[in-house]
Amino acid sequence: MGGAPLTDQAFDTIFRKARTANGWLDKHVSDELLQKIHDDMKFGPTSANSCPLRIVFLKTKEAKERLKPFMIESNVSKVMTSPVTAIFAWDTEFYDKLPKLFPHVDARAWFVGNDQMIYDGAFRNSSLQAAYFIIAARAHGLDCGPMSGYDRAKTDAEFFPDGKFKSNFICALGYGDDTKVFPRSPRFTFDDVCKIL
Repeated sequence: MGGAPLTDQAFDTIFRKARTANGWLDKHVSDELLQKIHDDMKFGPTSANSCPLRIVFLKTKEAKERLKPFMIESNVSKVMTSPVTAIFAWDTEFYDKLPKLFPHVDARAWFVGNDQMIYDGAFRNSSLQAAYFIIAARAHGLDCGPMSGYDRAKTDAEFFPDGKFKSNFICALGYGDDTKVFPRSPRFTFDDVCKIL
């Protein structure tokens, strides 16, 4: 099932030379590209194939203005100047789709009435899927600026008023301005954070 290893250039694109964007070039991101990214990231694994991630893409100035009041000051320009700003959210009723997505067993029954299990499954797996999206976006040539500095409750009330979806984090997408990238921050070594037993 495993494929051929990726090239060094591919690893550079998605990890080693990729950077968090803090400013953006005035370059359009098409709806078709966003769909391609989604259609690649959707194959990343989630528990019981639960796929709880839901995404709202803000492309128009009007749409971004709705989010602007809820961002911390240092994140406002990142949202307003990016070609696309994504709200990554999770579906609190994702388990209702499990009969379709995971038909082998009655996986829906694992979650019904268990609020902690619903939260854990939805938050964990939507986080995984959002990370897959970032990797896929980089693989398609986009830069990403994920951020958590925002008022989640007010954002959810504005964009998900029925309460079914809950935002996880915000991510600006587009073609980054290299002149606005911060110096690379340190990373841990393998021995700092890993143990083999």
